[in-house]
Amino acid sequence: MTESQQPSNSNVAPRNVPPMPPPPPSLATQRQSTQTLDMASVNRNISQPPPPGAAHRPGTPPPMPSSVLGKNSTSRLSLAQLIKEAFDQGYSDIHLGVGEVPRFRNRGEIQSTEYPETDKESFMSWLREVMTEAEIQRFEEHLEFDGATQYDFARVRINVFGSLKGPAMVLRLIPLKILTMEQLRLPPVFRDICHHHKGLILVTGPTGSGKSTTMAAMIDYINKEMAKHIITIEDPVEFVHQSRKSLVKQREVGMHTRKFDNALKAALREDPDLILVGEMRDKETVNTALKAAQTGHLVMGTLHTNSAVKTIERILNLYSGEEQDAMRVAISESLVAVIAQGLCRTTDGKRAAFHDVLINTEAIKEWIKDGKYDEISELMKQASFDGMITMNQSLLNLYQDGRITEETALEMSPTPNEMAQFLRGRV
Repeated sequence: MTESQQPSNSNVAPRNVPPMPPPPPSLATQRQSTQTLDMASVNRNISQPPPPGAAHRPGTPPPMPSSVLGKNSTSRLSLAQLIKEAFDQGYSDIHLGVGEVPRFRNRGEIQSTEYPETDKESFMSWLREVMTEAEIQRFEEHLEFDGATQYDFARVRINVFGSLKGPAMVLRLIPLKILTMEQLRLPPVFRDICHHHKGLILVTGPTGSGKSTTMAAMIDYINKEMAKHIITIEDPVEFVHQSRKSLVKQREVGMHTRKFDNALKAALREDPDLILVGEMRDKETVNTALKAAQTGHLVMGTLHTNSAVKTIERILNLYSGEEQDAMRVAISESLVAVIAQGLCRTTDGKRAAFHDVLINTEAIKEWIKDGKYDEISELMKQASFDGMITMNQSLLNLYQDGRITEETALEMSPTPNEMAQFLRGRV
């Protein structure tokens, strides 16, 4: 998966406007999935001198060095400014916490800033920009908070948590523009998978592996090409889809429904063609997803597993030994494909996705029923005509295209010894 340039924000006010009065102490509004913060407020903040390390644009005041801003400068820094800086620089995450220097995640790597340590007053003012007082109170009671907000240049997923030094939060920036499968350079088999009318599609990988981006591209393709009713159940809603050829309804757990499983059961009575489940966390959700797949619906879901075959094993491990035989049959009959995904840094400083793709052919069905997982892994290496590929083969393709180094291929490989054999045979 390659990163593309972020859309520019044409609404940002010039920096040479007369000084504006300070913004009101709280920009928080009632959080909702379609919430858009008033960009006039953001522009007021951005019209201040840019923070240290921000890109200097022609015609704007030069950045003020941290020595001039002083140790208390975070009190003058709004969360909107930090988010805009991260967006402009193409960063994926912002890490903030009391007693810590603000940090960004830059293409997979944590990057520090020249800002001073964050104090409690600054942190709480940042919370009030994106959370209501009721939500802040809920965080103080439970010491955890998940949510999302939206600016007119990006959507932001919010997680607030308690830590040894004090409260902290991580903000994940989600582009408003959904990249196509072509822009992400996804294999052609992904398009074929989207044309199935029923069954279970699983997209798996560790946190930060691009699962949401891949699923958004697949949903976007279906939305543009097919007349279907798409229901998504997410925690929280990440990429926002506008109905095109398809009708898209997005529901957020905690706001539009209490539990994944409840919303999934309800979706079966809402005339869906495709149900997207943000995460298949427990046995109840898996049971309902399999039931939906068996009753003529297409279901897409995610799991945190590192390979296609391990995904099947992970699902079966949710069940007792007596239940597993019946579940193997149910999975073999319902499964369409498993896409396991990872991200690696490319030679041009961006990132690309590599995949483990399992297509549920007739041979695979029989081996799932019999629990012959080693045979499944071997078949995946030889069944490229069905669209299957292993992570090592995917990494080798990236290496042969000159997009990653030999060291990166070995580092990201699930089986480095096999990867080394691949490379010795090719170089």
